[in-house]
Amino acid sequence: MSDDPRTLVSTDWLAAHLKDPDLRVVDASWYLPDAGRDAREEYEAAHIPGARFFDIDEISDARSDLPHMAPPPEKFMSRMRAMGVGDGHQVVVYDCAGLLSAARVWWLFRLMGHRDVAVLDGGFPKWQAAGHPVEDMAPVIKDRHLTARFQNHLVRDVTQVSQAAKLGSTQVVDARAAARFTGDAPEPREGMRAGHIPGSHNVPYDTLLNDDKTMKSPADTRAIFEAAGVDLQKPIITSCGSGITAAILALALERMGHDSWSLYDGSWAEWGMSPMVPVATGEA
Repeated sequence: MSDDPRTLVSTDWLAAHLKDPDLRVVDASWYLPDAGRDAREEYEAAHIPGARFFDIDEISDARSDLPHMAPPPEKFMSRMRAMGVGDGHQVVVYDCAGLLSAARVWWLFRLMGHRDVAVLDGGFPKWQAAGHPVEDMAPVIKDRHLTARFQNHLVRDVTQVSQAAKLGSTQVVDARAAARFTGDAPEPREGMRAGHIPGSHNVPYDTLLNDDKTMKSPADTRAIFEAAGVDLQKPIITSCGSGITAAILALALERMGHDSWSLYDGSWAEWGMSPMVPVATGEA
């Protein structure tokens, strides 16, 4: 793969830059409640040297009933300062699943106006498999000011997505598994309708990944989007269950050079619970 410090970098790239004074490594591991895994506990047991833990559920909008919605810029700045992540830093985000929740934190940094942020391809499992060092010590942190410049064009709400679905000028692409998209599999949250946003396309996030959880090449991901009926000449809104894996689609689009994308933060956690918006079932 070609290393790009604004989208995706390899474990070898990170190993070569690990001691750079302006580098900050962030562990953004996150799991569904039924996974039986504790992300913070795993971080405390072993992490990439110098990594800070990013709690996706805590660094969120506490005013919302929806899961881990993007935090207000003031809260993001405060939490990053406490983590010693600030202006002028190159950030590399990883997770312990390979490539899952790290993309969400990549998107959050981009949403707050920071472009020097990349996801670690293959994450912590690939880092360990390559024999790179790990530690269980907490990093020494010095406060560092971070300036947030909120990028409204990178996020969409239910009203904007509803309008896009009706007009068809912007495509909605859903990262959930095919059975959830068609409505053949039940949703994990109680009371949520099954199906998808009318007119949306389905690109399950795991189809963009290799067996070792690294991301497929831009040429391969482009072919996957096109095979799903996505017109890459049009703007795209990515969606999923709760805004986590939608960011993997966004990362893939950015790597392909498709810069007219945004993420539906509420995703199906919002749409599937709202009686005010329609739901479609079956194939797209």
